[in-house]
Amino acid sequence: MTRTYVVTGADTGIGALTAELLADQGARVIRCGVAEGADVRADLGTADGRSALVGEVERLAPAGIDGLALVAGIAAPTEATVRVNYFGTLAVLNGLRPLLYRSGAPRAVVVSSASSLSAGDADVVAACLRDDEAAATAMARRAIDRGRGAVLYRSTKIALNRWVRRAAPDWARSGIPLNAVAPGIVDTESARSTMLGTPAQAKLMAEALPQPLGFPGPADAVAEALAWTLSPANTFMTGQILYVDGGADATLRGDTPYADGVRYGPLAMTKMIYWSLVAKLQARKPTG
Repeated sequence: MTRTYVVTGADTGIGALTAELLADQGARVIRCGVAEGADVRADLGTADGRSALVGEVERLAPAGIDGLALVAGIAAPTEATVRVNYFGTLAVLNGLRPLLYRSGAPRAVVVSSASSLSAGDADVVAACLRDDEAAATAMARRAIDRGRGAVLYRSTKIALNRWVRRAAPDWARSGIPLNAVAPGIVDTESARSTMLGTPAQAKLMAEALPQPLGFPGPADAVAEALAWTLSPANTFMTGQILYVDGGADATLRGDTPYADGVRYGPLAMTKMIYWSLVAKLQARKPTG
């Protein structure tokens, strides 16, 4: 049976490559973007645009969708970055969740960024995670006024990473693996015109995100990762932030995220002690 996928940000770059790859694999792809030629045109920076996208996808795929790749995003030092990258992404993700329920093997993935390895604006991140768009945009304006607009992009990606980690267990209980893919600096038209616009900018980014496997990296590697997370083959991975970054995460953080084991709370410890005792009693019980 042909799978149906929705890809936002399918106009250019990673979104376009992902949509093309999924179509080449035989899927039906509903391409969402802002340019002419998209199956669904909508501005995710506005409530009306988000509602319009959800409504149009519902019209185009009333039987449901099998996968959702949320790639749309902007990196400008403006409030729109917060509106589109975080609130637009989650509005579409949550709005299309009912359509995912209609699939026998639903999957969802959001695009983060290896820039999330650096610190962001804590106030913007906190407001995003409170689902307070007005406060988040107000904090964004404050950051811009202080000359820190460049931090907004990674702040939205930090917030998305944290949201995915928090939400994934609930989505998993509903049968939907939910993950994020965090690309490093890859060779797209957008990157060439911004982060790689001059030799000095390229040197700066190479220092900020060292990529032992190459700089810039191949954009199709990110598309392949996104496609796999959406595929029926992904039956047991959820809540993960996959750094497709040429080694930047490993270079910058080493083993730090894994240095300490999990610390369980009192309730979890009590339950584990109880079930450990039950398991021992059951092991002693003669069988046959």
